[in-house]
Amino acid sequence: MLHFEKSSLIDASIDAVWRFHERQDILQILTPPWQPVQIIRREGGLDVGAISEFRLWIGPVPVQWVAVHTECKPNQYFVDEQQTGPMASWHHRHQFEAKGLQTQLTDAIEFSLPGGQPIEALLDWWVRLRLSDMFDYRHQVTQQHCEAMKYPAAAN
Repeated sequence: MLHFEKSSLIDASIDAVWRFHERQDILQILTPPWQPVQIIRREGGLDVGAISEFRLWIGPVPVQWVAVHTECKPNQYFVDEQQTGPMASWHHRHQFEAKGLQTQLTDAIEFSLPGGQPIEALLDWWVRLRLSDMFDYRHQVTQQHCEAMKYPAAAN
């Protein structure tokens, strides 16, 4: 099992960061524009049983990815797990923790690649690089949106 983690301190309350993740358009907002991903559907918000479905391209090959939320404790965490997709397994925990008036946002992923250990040894660096790019973008966008909600721009 491989692991990836990204954590950021957001200058906004847990409630603001959680509400941001509840937005109906959150997948569009958090998907980096350079990623070859099409969002097919999102149903159920952050609650257990919620579904997100994507089509991504690995080279010229389209791959369906369906993730289902398996755990949710509002303003603390939610978990999605791959039901169908390119990974042998995928468990993604989105953690929200109060740090004074700020929120520590942590994405922790446990995953394995198809083909087992030989493929993981060969491609681990590449997958981590893609995850790092994606979650750097997601955390930056989350920070910008949530901090803007806290400090709205002055009207002219």
